[in-house]
Amino acid sequence: MKSSLQSEQPPESMCWPISIVILAVLLILPSQNSTASDTSPSEDQSLRIGQFSDGTVEGWERESFAGETIYTLVTDSTLQQTLNVLKASSDNTASGVFRKLRIDLEKTPWIHWSWKTEQLFSGINEKEKSGDDFVARLYIVIDGGILFWNSHALNYVWSSSHLRDETWPNPYTSNVTMFAVESGNSAVGKWQSYKRNVREDLRILSGKDVRYIDAIGIMTDSDDSGQKATTYYGDIFFTPHQRINRGRLD
Repeated sequence: MKSSLQSEQPPESMCWPISIVILAVLLILPSQNSTASDTSPSEDQSLRIGQFSDGTVEGWERESFAGETIYTLVTDSTLQQTLNVLKASSDNTASGVFRKLRIDLEKTPWIHWSWKTEQLFSGINEKEKSGDDFVARLYIVIDGGILFWNSHALNYVWSSSHLRDETWPNPYTSNVTMFAVESGNSAVGKWQSYKRNVREDLRILSGKDVRYIDAIGIMTDSDDSGQKATTYYGDIFFTPHQRINRGRLD
């Protein structure tokens, strides 16, 4: 199929769409001590990116694009173990938390994460600009160098209007591809855990073998639809292979 991760020319207008602004912001954020040792797997072979269960958001930067989605660490007593999670509350807003960190997909291609949402959006078309809102999204960003409009992003999302495993280009820019890893109301209010081979997904979507990614982001946004959303995010980590649950929110 035709790739939706192909390079495009910079927009003629200086009124940059939010998706392009997000890519630019992600890639100008200062790296948080991203030395070679930081990006090597630990003894248990995991590369921990978001350690929210430990009660920390160290290394993550908050950025606002259209109002302020509120991100706070809270405890979730509905889990078998009471753990800290990151709560996102959006009311006609779009802001996210991002971590700039170079990750070698040859060493750790598998990303693991979990989330829970309280509700989906109603009456939106996510393929249109007016419906480009998601109760939960996880950004994978590839640096395009000094010309940031050549940067690309893959968004794993919980879709309110499309089927699971469906992909489509972001309505603001073809440099961002949306991938619905979850959809519909059947899982609302329940923790959902995922594992994806990022390198393989990028290979299928772009036809290219991408070795490095340069930033990770999470965002709950509702500014285009004017609705509300509350979502909880668990830990985020990379591993060399698929693996069994470690007893956390994997």
